[in-house]
Amino acid sequence: MKIENRIALVTGASRGIGRAIALALAQAGADVIVNYSSSEEAAKEVVEEIKKLGRRAMSSKFDVARAEEVLKAVKEAEETLGPIDILVNNAGITRDTLFLRMKEEDFDRVLEVNLKGAFNCSKAVIQGMLKRRFGRIINISSVIAMSGNAGQTNYAAAKAGLIGFTKSLAREVATRGVTVNAVAPGYIETDMTAKIPDKIKEAIISQIPMGRVGKAEEVAPAVVFLASPEASYITGTVIHVNGGLYM
Repeated sequence: MKIENRIALVTGASRGIGRAIALALAQAGADVIVNYSSSEEAAKEVVEEIKKLGRRAMSSKFDVARAEEVLKAVKEAEETLGPIDILVNNAGITRDTLFLRMKEEDFDRVLEVNLKGAFNCSKAVIQGMLKRRFGRIINISSVIAMSGNAGQTNYAAAKAGLIGFTKSLAREVATRGVTVNAVAPGYIETDMTAKIPDKIKEAIISQIPMGRVGKAEEVAPAVVFLASPEASYITGTVIHVNGGLYM
């Protein structure tokens, strides 16, 4: 799966799944814009790793939930590297707590980043993609969107909304050479899941047919595939990468 001379923007790419996706896209031949919101050093490290692979890269700090920041950052990135061909909406946060204890601001912030962030970033690149009659938008959802999870009503709502967003946008842009798909990871080893208490982690693993949590490097190839020419007739779909947790 080669993606020669394409420009990719990966949000939340300084660590975890986003980092693995950024590196995998670079290995496939893409130049990459590494978005981050706070981890500047980590983002710079990803940029350097991409450059070692012989590809161009730059870091870009912006909050995906703020449309004006997104538009400004995309404009600057395209002036530096060129028009964005591939967008991976990966940026996400959690504010977990049981519904009765959940504050309105925690619900709102999770939807702003995880769902509206995808809207803002897609809005910033879609016109150029349609004009050039080529584009790949890949949204990172979650197994929680399908299964639900106690303590994550905000996160589940946002990730489920992302699937509806994916399918609807895919229908709108399909005739113009733009595909829109989603990847739904299960429990993956990241900074986010590292905070889960061992007892709960053991309970989760017991429900996974493969008997283990996944690695970020096992999610990234699904994204590369959807961005590649081999996936040109695939749109509006969700690829599940969860070890059999949800079937």
